Amino acid sequence: GRIIIGIVGKPGAGKSTLSNLLVRTLRTQGKTVAVLAVDPSSPLSGGAILGDRLRMQEHFRDPGVFIRSMGARGSLGGIARATRAAIRLSGLLNFDYIFVETDGIGQSESEMVELADTTILVLMPNSGDEIQLMKSGVLQLADIYLVNKSDLANPARMINELHENTAPSDPQAWCPPVLATSALEQSGIDSLAAAIEQHAHFEKNHPKGLELREKRAIREILRTMHALIEPEFMAAI
Repeated sequence: GRIIIGIVGKPGAGKSTLSNLLVRTLRTQGKTVAVLAVDPSSPLSGGAILGDRLRMQEHFRDPGVFIRSMGARGSLGGIARATRAAIRLSGLLNFDYIFVETDGIGQSESEMVELADTTILVLMPNSGDEIQLMKSGVLQLADIYLVNKSDLANPARMINELHENTAPSDPQAWCPPVLATSALEQSGIDSLAAAIEQHAHFEKNHPKGLELREKRAIREILRTMHALIEPEFMAAI
């Protein structure tokens, strides 16, 4: 079945280039990919559409890749209802992978975790981001941690810190891998694709993974019900 991949991190962490390379790798494996780029800051996302088209140019005429930029339309957390609908539609159109990419650390992650099967948090080496994340409790949310742009600085210290702070206390739980990638040197992309595959396997076959999937489905149904009922409730009062 389809796998929804959430890619989060601050602007400038290199998420776009990374997802571009990941799409390339998955296409060589014969997989189809939908890429939904959510721009939380822009109501209509005019600039982002152009930016995405430029950076995803090599995939733009590929019928196995669908690319769409979306504004967050004032939705809290930056992941709009429209994005949820687009994900469902991409699933019905049988894309193997659906990427949802959004800027921002904090609210975006917690919304992404509800939405995605696998959440990837992209950080830059020695940026001090991990300390800020530890304070906000966001660090426990992702399934895969990436120290990108690892060609700029040695990522070893940051990788160790992330390992120490994200390893679960429950031995049955998923232990998030911490990977070093460099979009510039195009390194670490195969390891990332393999980690996504491993996490999907865990969620489909492990009791803990199945439990997480069920919780996500319940939350999504509740959110959808809320979205449907709210306008009627507001009209009634």
